Amino acid sequence: MFEDNQTPSNAGTQILTVSQLNQAVGRLLEKSFALAWVSGEISNFTRAASGHWYFTLKDATAQVRSVMFRGRSQYVDFNPREGDKVEVRATVSLYAARGDFQLNVEAMRKAGVGNLYEAFLRLKAKLAAEGLFDDARKRELPDFPRTIGIVTSPQAAALRDVLTTFRRRAPHIALVLYPTAVQGEGSADKIAEAIHSASRRAECDLLIVCRGGGSLEDLWSFNDEQVARAIAACRVPVISGVGHETDVTIADFVADLRAPTPTAAAELAAAPTDDWLAELEDLAHGLSHQLRRQMDEREQTLDWLAHRLQSPSTAINHHKLKLSGLAIRLSHATSSPVTAARFRLDHITNRLRHAIPDTRMARARVTAQATRLHTAFSQREVSRQHALASAREQLELLAPQRTLERGYAIVSDGAGKILRRPSEILAPQRLTLTLAGGKTAIDISAAMPED
Repeated sequence: MFEDNQTPSNAGTQILTVSQLNQAVGRLLEKSFALAWVSGEISNFTRAASGHWYFTLKDATAQVRSVMFRGRSQYVDFNPREGDKVEVRATVSLYAARGDFQLNVEAMRKAGVGNLYEAFLRLKAKLAAEGLFDDARKRELPDFPRTIGIVTSPQAAALRDVLTTFRRRAPHIALVLYPTAVQGEGSADKIAEAIHSASRRAECDLLIVCRGGGSLEDLWSFNDEQVARAIAACRVPVISGVGHETDVTIADFVADLRAPTPTAAAELAAAPTDDWLAELEDLAHGLSHQLRRQMDEREQTLDWLAHRLQSPSTAINHHKLKLSGLAIRLSHATSSPVTAARFRLDHITNRLRHAIPDTRMARARVTAQATRLHTAFSQREVSRQHALASAREQLELLAPQRTLERGYAIVSDGAGKILRRPSEILAPQRLTLTLAGGKTAIDISAAMPED
């Protein structure tokens, strides 16, 4: 007999389906190529209804199909367009359904920001190794800050957002502005000096370092080592509110708390006055209710204990009577049931002795039937095995692969449609030939006229 993945003429050789082959090649590619950055130009860009991105990444001499799934594409901070020069972080894979080599893109950035990003990663690793990002060194924010400092540009929209938020939520808090440039040459030194000034003056309970969103270059001052060390050395807790929600800077990692936006930083710095008053009122109401409930429970417990309190002699007599009754019940319970059970057991034993049938003849008939059934199943299995071997031989003769091995080929166009007539071949056109040994692509520059 042959296994399912063997043929009678080639026993022991595994026959792979196309799906199994493509899946095996895909796994091999994923294991052989680690996650890497690849640069190129976007072409044939398509946004599917599912949110996935499909495009071709190419350079002057080559191209590769690429896909970026919705779970990753939503973190890209720009809208890719045809012709954009980008850098993608991707894994190499094979789309098994079509046998297409492709890149699975994990991240995308515009070409040219790679050097800045590498510098960002190096500084991040350096400061992390020094422990500046450790949660253990970060401080809790004060619950009731009286004065809050703001390090930002006086002309920044972020300052207006922060002031509006404090005016709406906590107008009682005093605000101190430490003005500084937040973008451009020398801005990192000025930001660090403003933070040091706030720390030296010690007039604030909390410090907010913020600015609005922008490109990686616009936010680069907040990726400066001087700014990071100034935040780490500040004597009061620092909230970083730089950029939009997707923007991340070194200042965010060093700060005691990171806010996604400047407005969020102001909201995290101080809870609304109305919320505190409402919470105090709720706490007072809850405390009063809890005290009343505890008093009611204690009074009820006292009544219950008073009801249970009785003379020790009365309790002893009660237990004596109870013990006497239990002894009488125990005596009856251990004698009468045993006698009745013995009588029932004798009666059942006699009935069982007369009711047991003679099963010897029935056993012999069952044994004979089992022998006949086993013989019939064995003969039927041998017959089906012969039929299966014959069907396998016929199927092997009709296999498409055998036709291809005789020199035939399958011609299909770029959409995968199989071409059967010369009139379907247009020029220019790229065709795919499926041969016995695999697939190849040919370009048709001119079609041969029909006879």
